[in-house]
Amino acid sequence: MKYYIISGEASGDLHGSNLMKALYKEDKAADIRFWGGDLMKAVGGTLVTHYKERSFMGFAEVVMNLKTVLGFIKFCKTDIQNFKPDVIVCIDNSGFNLRIAKWAKQQGFKTHYYISPQVWASRANRVKKIKRDVDIMYTILPFEKAFYKTYGYDVEFVGHPLIDAVSDRNLIDETDFRTTHNLSKKPIIALLPGSRKQEIKKMLDVMLSVADSFTDYQFVIAGAPSQDYEFYKSIIGDKAIAFVNNKTYDLLSISHAALVTSGTATLETALFKVPQVVCYKANAISYQIAKRIITLKFISLVNLIMDREVVTELIQNELNTHRLKQELTKILSPEKREQLFLDYYELEQKLGGKGASEKTAKLIYEAIKN
Repeated sequence: MKYYIISGEASGDLHGSNLMKALYKEDKAADIRFWGGDLMKAVGGTLVTHYKERSFMGFAEVVMNLKTVLGFIKFCKTDIQNFKPDVIVCIDNSGFNLRIAKWAKQQGFKTHYYISPQVWASRANRVKKIKRDVDIMYTILPFEKAFYKTYGYDVEFVGHPLIDAVSDRNLIDETDFRTTHNLSKKPIIALLPGSRKQEIKKMLDVMLSVADSFTDYQFVIAGAPSQDYEFYKSIIGDKAIAFVNNKTYDLLSISHAALVTSGTATLETALFKVPQVVCYKANAISYQIAKRIITLKFISLVNLIMDREVVTELIQNELNTHRLKQELTKILSPEKREQLFLDYYELEQKLGGKGASEKTAKLIYEAIKN
């Protein structure tokens, strides 16, 4: 069978790579063409374009790069027509993928979607379009199945692929890791400022501003695979801050606490049982637009899944040196840490256990082989 997979950022590349591995096991003759990154490329298949070429953050940034975005959409349609896949599998990245799904369905292609757009957060009216344009939706959050059901759309809950990604990783020797990356013996506070340049610029500066107040700890930046060290160095300046590139899971596995940009990383940090403070600051225009259309009580996946505040979220103006210092101090205290560990274990149970990639691959193959 021929599979055309479209992912749009680092997390999509991770989940796409695991889905590809599962598809190759399920379908020995699988021919996979994809939009993704280094992780998907390492699995096999044919890489069409790298997500680094299409990394735009927020409403304002997308508008400013609209010509480029529209060019990618046009190219994607042409590439699909030339490849003639048995199924198109969209992974998250709703701004791009929902447009492709609409066109693909009209052209008669089978359209599957892995990792639902966050329609439960804003613009729920998009469900009608999803129901029209997507043959099968595979959801990874426990509340999504019930949400879609209220709109008369049956979806498949497959569990969260991060559970597999975290549990199946190669374990490291902490002493070797610290030596290799020139880290001290101090407890580590990991800084996860995101993967796009726009968000890193906004987050990292304020994260670094609290380092001098916690000299008993070593602050270590988790560098994104999509960015090189020179970009981070321009923000770090002359501060004595350690940097580890493209080793986020290894870093989290030995971290004592973390400051994390809102997104998939908040859930990854929780699965590693690392106490965290969630940070979010957007372009002023993007934030004002988002504030008017997003109806959620929380922004972090941890709190959304638990439906209560488990981790503190510092949003926009609340994300400042004073507040960040306060909240970091709290999660370093034994009482707060014990409660967070208990909450994290409950969170993991809600996510449905291991095997999301395998379940999804099997369902995709079964749906298209007849």
